[in-house]
Amino acid sequence: MTDTTSLSEYLVISRGQWDKDRSPEEIQEAIDDFYIWHDRLVSEGMLKAGQRLAREAKIVSGRGVIDGPFAEAKEVVGGYWFFLAGSLAEAAALAAQNPCLACGLTYEVRPIERERASAYKLSNEMPENSGDRE
Repeated sequence: MTDTTSLSEYLVISRGQWDKDRSPEEIQEAIDDFYIWHDRLVSEGMLKAGQRLAREAKIVSGRGVIDGPFAEAKEVVGGYWFFLAGSLAEAAALAAQNPCLACGLTYEVRPIERERASAYKLSNEMPENSGDRE
């Protein structure tokens, strides 16, 4: 088991769809290998389990609620989980070991921001040219 006291948490977002030229058997083999890899990392304290996401969704905005999602196939989010790693590079290296990469999926790895949101700090929600307001 890894000492998790010095590790940071990283969100991993599974994106994309299976390669159309892969057989169901090849995809299932990648899925089976994924769960072996996943369970090993959980037991080593390097991964916190997440969940697969259902196909249906609602998009909620200030204008109301509509059916969704409307992402392109390469942007489809299939699920998420969390790595515990010493750096973003280390977390990305863990994601690079995911057996499902061979069948078309991709993984976005993002550090978890520990600070609360502020209108005066640069964040994901800020317009690109707003800069640091402090």
